[in-house]
Amino acid sequence: MNPTRPPLPPFTRETAIQKVRMAEDAWNNRDPDKVVLAYSEDTIWRNRNEFPVGRAQAHAFLTKKWATEHEYRLIKELWAYTENRIAVRFAYEWHDDQGQYYRSYGNENWQFNEQGLMTHRFASINDLAIDQSQRKFLWPQGTRPADHASLSDLGL
Repeated sequence: MNPTRPPLPPFTRETAIQKVRMAEDAWNNRDPDKVVLAYSEDTIWRNRNEFPVGRAQAHAFLTKKWATEHEYRLIKELWAYTENRIAVRFAYEWHDDQGQYYRSYGNENWQFNEQGLMTHRFASINDLAIDQSQRKFLWPQGTRPADHASLSDLGL
């Protein structure tokens, strides 16, 4: 039996927003073991110049990512949706091992199967070096507080 990951397609505006926030919360908790459960066993990714295929490669990718992107904080925002696809824009802040902070901006295109698992994740990302004083995502590690500004509210 295949597990389901509600909300399931076809998406409405409300369920697409819910799916986006669930993904944001999962990534902000930075637990590869839990995050990969939202993806199909044969998931296909493009993330910058890396192309993980399958949950095992996605898990290895996330493990490496969060070992080098310290104080990771992410906000995702729904851009568009159809029956089984969602497009988001996002920004996240982090710093490297040398203490240089970045704000990474991007877009993702997602496709889901009938069980609500993501089969495709295509991300385009740009990094902007920022000073620590320019950070806008300052909540404690974990999910973004409900009253924190969205990307649109922050003008990003």
